[in-house]
Amino acid sequence: MRPPRFSARTEISALKPYNSGLTLEDVAARVTSPRVAKLASNENPHGPNAATIKAMTDAIARPFLYPDPSGRMLTGEIARQTGSPASRVILGDGSEDLLNVLARAILGAGDEVVTLFPSFPLHEDYAIMMGANVTRIGLTPDRTIDMTALLAAVAQPVRLTLFANPMNPAGLWLGPDELEALLAAQHPESLLCLDEAYVEYAAGPDFASGAEHLAKHDKPLLVLRTFSKAYGLAALRIGYAISNSDDVIRSMNLVRTPFNVNAVAQAAALAALTHTDSKEQAVSYTLGERARMAAKLKELGLRVLPSKGNFLFVDCGQPSVEVADRLIDRGVIVKPWKQDGYESFLRVSVGLDWENNQFLEAMARIL
Repeated sequence: MRPPRFSARTEISALKPYNSGLTLEDVAARVTSPRVAKLASNENPHGPNAATIKAMTDAIARPFLYPDPSGRMLTGEIARQTGSPASRVILGDGSEDLLNVLARAILGAGDEVVTLFPSFPLHEDYAIMMGANVTRIGLTPDRTIDMTALLAAVAQPVRLTLFANPMNPAGLWLGPDELEALLAAQHPESLLCLDEAYVEYAAGPDFASGAEHLAKHDKPLLVLRTFSKAYGLAALRIGYAISNSDDVIRSMNLVRTPFNVNAVAQAAALAALTHTDSKEQAVSYTLGERARMAAKLKELGLRVLPSKGNFLFVDCGQPSVEVADRLIDRGVIVKPWKQDGYESFLRVSVGLDWENNQFLEAMARIL
């Protein structure tokens, strides 16, 4: 008997499955390497600290209780650390969930969305899902953010401007002056959303967070953060957003699921925010390894874009899908980029030193 057919909404047909990357189990049967370096998903290989693990263990002992639907203890701590009112903080099942919630809360058919490109695919996918039109602001020929085009685009009454800062996958970022110019150019009827998933790795005076502008900015602004990267809680799926607009948070709360962040994730995130020594050590380690990897890749003759994330965006000079496939044979998982115009690029996470060495040695042999 043939399975019955049923058509989805027209907007869904334009979407492609999200490329989640390969797992260790996916490649275990193929590789002969004694260890596999998983460098495709920008995870923190150091993991959470002991206090965070204890908080998780304590929370899992009460699985029969629903979690706090608004996560008041966690949002209170986020408010304390960021200076934003707790009422303007919203939790999500990862910041990816909040992207979905945001799209459902504010976007409709025909709305205009602006994003930087190459982009985190879900920045575009959720907009398309709602029937919105997406305008991509590409990089300049020398692979820098095209500020002229970006400022011109955000000055228009678009519904939403959404991009990652630092950018994923490019690793590029807006400096303080560029961010000031963006905020000044923003149309007052538009929402600006900055996805700061990698903000903890963006050290230095040449970077400024959108969160620093929330209190004084007079136009709608939303900043996304995650515990998946620097805090090492990717498996728990927890992130948050802060806004200067009560309307934006109210709208998002109306469409999110009532218990969208589980109790274990809330407890772990709270502990991670209040016990930060291991996070700071992991970030410092990553920054050192990031610089070392970039230098080694350049010695191989490869172009590596500047990065403020825990990853590098590398031009292989050949189809990156083929390079990534050959790397798997040498026990290394990376993410070949498949968006138009960037098919020769791969994104590689900064891992532990042995993982990074395994990747660098494999790249030298392949090239």
